[in-house]
Amino acid sequence: MTTSCRTKDLLPANILGTGMLELGAPRLVTDHGPAGRFAWEEFFSGKLRNQHTRQAYLRAVRKFLAWVESNDVELLGISPGMIGQYFDQHPGSAPTQKLEMSAIRGFFDTLVLRHVIVLNPALSVATQRFSALEGKTPEITVDQARSLLNSIELITAIDFRDRLIIAMLIFTAARVGAIARLRLKDIVDEGTQKTLKFQEKGGKHRSIPIRHDLEELLSDYLDVTNLRAEPKDSALFRSALGRTGKLSEKGISPIDICRMVKRRLKAANLPTTISPHSFRSCTATDLLEQGVQLEDVQYLLGHSDARVTRLYDRRQRKVTRNIVERISV
Repeated sequence: MTTSCRTKDLLPANILGTGMLELGAPRLVTDHGPAGRFAWEEFFSGKLRNQHTRQAYLRAVRKFLAWVESNDVELLGISPGMIGQYFDQHPGSAPTQKLEMSAIRGFFDTLVLRHVIVLNPALSVATQRFSALEGKTPEITVDQARSLLNSIELITAIDFRDRLIIAMLIFTAARVGAIARLRLKDIVDEGTQKTLKFQEKGGKHRSIPIRHDLEELLSDYLDVTNLRAEPKDSALFRSALGRTGKLSEKGISPIDICRMVKRRLKAANLPTTISPHSFRSCTATDLLEQGVQLEDVQYLLGHSDARVTRLYDRRQRKVTRNIVERISV
């Protein structure tokens, strides 16, 4: 699961917390007593360790079960045909449907495992076929990225922070969540070079060398903010303290970084459709255009599958007018 700039509806804490999850289980599940409640908590609180996946799967399963209940059907009466009808009228895109089907299948698998139901009715239900040739992330060019960096006028500590965050998005290809999680201790001097230790999604840990110009921006930021003397477990990037131009002691959140990028894009007269994830695509395309091997770019981006990396490659992926003009009908 990738972090976006849209503010998602967060579920109440009482259905996310371990040991409290059964309180948020729908009636269709709680009617099956301890086994149903156990399966609900096991799937959402035990099996799903990623918070964003947990929230997405919770929304999907609760929405489906609410639809089932509105049709006066009990849990044992759910059939493959009924699940097919649900997705026939589903307004979401193919990727959204695939995600929700994954959530429903996984939950019913747990119900079967805990002997709440006999068979998984979602197992044989197909969703729309979907194959992405290119990622949906809005593109930002090298010139636009350079222009954005140069547009930041350095007056307050926030300006130094924003410049460093954007430069880090470009020169490390890290995800916005990993950058928001950085601590001072994650800046490691290895003698010959300094590196950043990122905690990526899926529990992955990656070390990215700090190139010389990024190191200068980092040093400027640490000097201006006096963060060098702070405890090593302190957040590297702090949220703004109102409109004072100063930074608070609270770490910045991924959504705050997204909003900051949008503000900086607008101030630089660049398209605000661009998101922090766009910098990963920009970096990948730039390296591939220079002849860097796909496997090396894949490793930088932290992808386990090269096919995912290819979605970030925006070289020659556009249908040009020259092509359509050549159609000889």
